[in-house]
Amino acid sequence: MNMLPSIIKRQLARYLCAPATYLNIAIFLTLSTTLGLHNSQLLEQSSSDLQDFFQLHPWLYLLLIPALSTQLWADENETGLRDLLITLPVTSTELVIGKFFAAWVITAMALALTFPIVVVVNTLGSADNSVIATQYLASWLLAGSYLSVGCFICALSRYHLVIFILTLSILLVSSGLSSVLDALEHQAPIWVIDNVSSLSPLSRFTQIDHGVIVLRDCLYFISTIVASLAATTVILNYKN
Repeated sequence: MNMLPSIIKRQLARYLCAPATYLNIAIFLTLSTTLGLHNSQLLEQSSSDLQDFFQLHPWLYLLLIPALSTQLWADENETGLRDLLITLPVTSTELVIGKFFAAWVITAMALALTFPIVVVVNTLGSADNSVIATQYLASWLLAGSYLSVGCFICALSRYHLVIFILTLSILLVSSGLSSVLDALEHQAPIWVIDNVSSLSPLSRFTQIDHGVIVLRDCLYFISTIVASLAATTVILNYKN
């Protein structure tokens, strides 16, 4: 893992040099702020957390994450840089982990830019900052699980549009799983609904978003990230 820091720095530099990165973050911040303020009571004196604000993040990530995912591998496929990387003392595992962490840092930056809302809530009311910190953690873990899926899709295709559509479709299906289960609540056995709902990232995210950190929910996101990155590594090794 000696080359891991270099890979992370290189991918971060590519993100920060790409105008699309700033455009995607600006869209995320604009939508999250305007919709959050419009649909919730963030500015009321009684507001103690940002639950209504963070409930929008799973859906807003459906735009941000696929856009970031297209920048992971597609450019290297087009320029032939992957062929050069193969000749260097860099393993596929280092490449996958480095690129993933760089994209995860970018999402952390996007989340950090929403901090003025926390300041406003603390100024106008008695905010519970421990709950807000938990909500930020939940959002970042959810973004990481989404990014790991996007990283896997990037290993399968070299076309930007295909990566974006496939990533969006998979994330949309997984995000809408809980809604489908609610509709089938009285038409399927309870044990089936419980087992399938446990696979939904939204149900896990909602638990942490309420300020309750449960180890199994955190492990769910971490295991999703590890499994997706492992699958990505297998695909790259097979192609190489």
